[in-house]
Amino acid sequence: MDKPTQQRIQALHPTVRDEVLKIIGECDKALIGKAKVRITQGLRTDAEQAALYAQGRTAAGPKVTNAKAGQSIHNYGFAVDICLIIDGKVASWETAKDWDNDGVADWMECVAIFARYGWTWGGSWKTFKDMPHFEKRGLTWQALSKKKKDKAGYVIV
Repeated sequence: MDKPTQQRIQALHPTVRDEVLKIIGECDKALIGKAKVRITQGLRTDAEQAALYAQGRTAAGPKVTNAKAGQSIHNYGFAVDICLIIDGKVASWETAKDWDNDGVADWMECVAIFARYGWTWGGSWKTFKDMPHFEKRGLTWQALSKKKKDKAGYVIV
């Protein structure tokens, strides 16, 4: 597991940190070839979310989210986005490539591992598919936004 991934896990909500460590560890163990998982996004501030929401609307670039600040599970530390790092150098978001030649696309191996731990994949959404995105199942931004926060700024669940 690389340093950026470890750092992003440590910023997630404290209740999912150990679980995400296990998930990424299992993904890396399952990917016996040249691909390893990197978390590219974890906890996201409201300002970061607002900037992403502005893309394709009031800022340059394509639309990448329909979630305004406070409306993303990332804002509460219960979501991650991933990519695959190939040969320790190149980032890939290729969902169909079988880098380890075991007959299953590496991305889909990770999707299955996340699912076993109760995480929803953005690639399975009916609209606005978000292939790199995984979030803890059963949580909504509406419910999370109403919760009190601890001294560190995390919602109390």
